[in-house]
Amino acid sequence: MTDNRKCGIEHYFINIPTSKEKLGLIKTTLRGKSLAFLTSSSVFSKKRIDSGTRLLIEAMILPETGTILDIGCGYGAVGIAVASSNPQLRVVMTDVNQRAVQLAKRNLEINKVANAEVRCGYLYEPVKDLKFNCILTNPPVSAGMETVRNLIAQAPQVMTEKATFQMVIRSKIGVKTLPAIFNKTFGNCQVLAKESGYRVLSAEKQ
Repeated sequence: MTDNRKCGIEHYFINIPTSKEKLGLIKTTLRGKSLAFLTSSSVFSKKRIDSGTRLLIEAMILPETGTILDIGCGYGAVGIAVASSNPQLRVVMTDVNQRAVQLAKRNLEINKVANAEVRCGYLYEPVKDLKFNCILTNPPVSAGMETVRNLIAQAPQVMTEKATFQMVIRSKIGVKTLPAIFNKTFGNCQVLAKESGYRVLSAEKQ
């Protein structure tokens, strides 16, 4: 767990939001499934599924079985899309934002998803007891490059052999820096998709 100071200035990347909760509801289709998401203030992209998250969801490459991590899950769009697409997968969603965690838990119920859980904590602290076949993230870039760098660099500690790490980023942000961090961490990096000013990077643990 971390405190607001460690999380930087990004309003949604804090442990305990102080703004008044204002609930909203998003209804959408992801990977061919009709889904609904309860959202709120002080949570990322509260009015719609943002373009980067949607690109990651539609482009992500998933194993047939195994355990998936959605790190920085927000209200749960990525993790719930994964879990609803394949009941054979176990999905763990994490976020440092307690409001986001509570929303993600409610969204599991709304979408009748039984093969997923939500944990609260900073980066990989809440899942250090697990190993994952795939990690997915729309990282909190506005929290600072150090946070994003740690998100990538620490990932192998909780990954199985041949597991993949898939991250969506804005094409104009870290276009050289982030692939370099991928290559330093994993020894490889590829672009899975590019669209609407975003790209999805992927690497495999060797």
